[in-house]
Amino acid sequence: MHEDLQPSMEDLERLLTHLKETRGFDFTAYKRSTLARRIAKRMSALGVDSYAAYLDHLQVHPDEFTQLFNAILINVTSFFRDPDAFEYLRADIVPKIVDQSAGGDIRIWSAGCASGEEPCSVAILFAEVLGREAFRERVKIYATDVDEEELTAARTASYSDGDVEHLPPEIRSRYFDHVGNRWLFTKELRRSIIFGRHDLLADAPISRVDLLLCRNTLMYFHREAQSTIVERFHYALRDSGILVLGKAEMLVNFSDMFAPTELKQRVFTKLPAERRWQRLMIGAESRDDRTLATPQSLRLREISFEQDPTAQLVVDMNGQLLMVNARGRELFGLTARDVGRLLQDLELSYRPVDLRSCIDEAHTRRHIVMLRDVAWPNAAGDSRYFNVQVTPITDTAEGALGSKIVFVDITRQHELQEDLQHSRQELETAYEELQSTNEELETTNEELQSTVEELETTNEELQSSNEELETLNEELQSTNEELETVNEELRQRGIDLSRSNVYLSGILRNVPLAVIVLDGDLQVEVWNDVAADLWGLRADEVQRKHFFGLDIGLPVEQLKQPLAALLREGDQHFRAEVNAINRRGRRVRLRVECVSIAGGDHGKGIIMLMQEISSAEPVLH
Repeated sequence: MHEDLQPSMEDLERLLTHLKETRGFDFTAYKRSTLARRIAKRMSALGVDSYAAYLDHLQVHPDEFTQLFNAILINVTSFFRDPDAFEYLRADIVPKIVDQSAGGDIRIWSAGCASGEEPCSVAILFAEVLGREAFRERVKIYATDVDEEELTAARTASYSDGDVEHLPPEIRSRYFDHVGNRWLFTKELRRSIIFGRHDLLADAPISRVDLLLCRNTLMYFHREAQSTIVERFHYALRDSGILVLGKAEMLVNFSDMFAPTELKQRVFTKLPAERRWQRLMIGAESRDDRTLATPQSLRLREISFEQDPTAQLVVDMNGQLLMVNARGRELFGLTARDVGRLLQDLELSYRPVDLRSCIDEAHTRRHIVMLRDVAWPNAAGDSRYFNVQVTPITDTAEGALGSKIVFVDITRQHELQEDLQHSRQELETAYEELQSTNEELETTNEELQSTVEELETTNEELQSSNEELETLNEELQSTNEELETVNEELRQRGIDLSRSNVYLSGILRNVPLAVIVLDGDLQVEVWNDVAADLWGLRADEVQRKHFFGLDIGLPVEQLKQPLAALLREGDQHFRAEVNAINRRGRRVRLRVECVSIAGGDHGKGIIMLMQEISSAEPVLH
């Protein structure tokens, strides 16, 4: 099937769009190789050979959505999964968080919690350190997942014997109640766990978190989505908060956000962002009046700057990028990791305009420098146009502090001004010449940067391969669990069948009659011990042989017509008395009763019962 699916990636994208529009599940940020593999599993089970046909099947059979989501959202989890990682948390991280909280609240986020084993495991760790009473008062655990079906199971906190069999007996006895054939996580700790649906890409992150666990979840997303999620995790954590990832996940490209605490166990500490807002809020406060510098007012200014529809950035006197709002990051491809870097190291410094010379001019002349109709061509060959305003930021006491650059998008106005098109083309030519000159000056630095990027690319490829292997491993584990369940069912059926055979054999051994069972072709199926003693043939000697072909002292010619009638008409009964010669050569008189077996899984057949009633007597024909 995989060969047929390779040319149909456009159909796969249409399928993902359909899932998003009809069910609200957005899988577009997931790795395509993983999605194709998981969807192919469902298609194979249904005998569907293309994505388009599978989309038709989903539209006709809405219940298939549940099966598909279960296949894509691999929920492989267990209590204290990866024991070494949990042992490190128990010995080092949990005591550290308890000490830092100084008796206050402790907030924990388990992202991608599946059926709830992970948040329960973390609750046990903290309860062991704090004690149950302090745990209830101080700890709040937020357990989230995108799969509502798994969350429904997690909220019951009910687990099977197999789920808890690896837990130490003392942990089971202290934190679980055995009710019937299920193990219920103690209500005392369960009340501190809040389960809820949360999409890591679409929903706002939980804030002020001390410990965040997101293990073996990032590896299912492509690189851009991973970057977005990690930035949200950085926002969610308190300063010096702890982030725990899965063993196949790393934060190679986020060294300015997180520092490794224990790299082997994938434990990282948040690096707090430098606070520069008070110094940059010109006019917000004076030496004598600081009422406008409250946390609320500073936060209001921060959000206002962030949400401004025009692209803006702030650079200090050392040429270091201090601030850039959401529109600026989107427009120029910047991320939170670029904040703090020198402007000259960013493409933005010379594209779409040479900002450094403009900044120098603004500070030299101490007035705003305005550049109009600045063209910025994109990859499609079209151009966007901006008015760029460079404003020097000064303070009467401290002098020059930095510069603020604002990019006003005037593309629409430019398109309406056909009479200025020629002059703007000349500006674009001048811009390209200036860019070329600047690129020559940056050649040495770019060569070094290129080498670093090649190394990062190689490392990312290795990381991606590792994540892919981990994904395959979890898929195999999921399949293995399914096979174990099927094997257990087959084993139980085998036991039931063996019991039935033993029971039937006991009945046949204890019936004081010769019992013979024939199939629809009059071949012997059952031949009990009394029949063997009567005719001198063992069961294995007559098994699957035609009854009329047996060399025994029974006058089978007298039985052919009645037996044929039983098979033909069904639900009939036949009784006769015949003279026969037993295995000892003695003439005996037998009562023979025959009953037909009609239909069923095994088809037609006949049960024959024979009983010796006396020595042989003449028989009148």
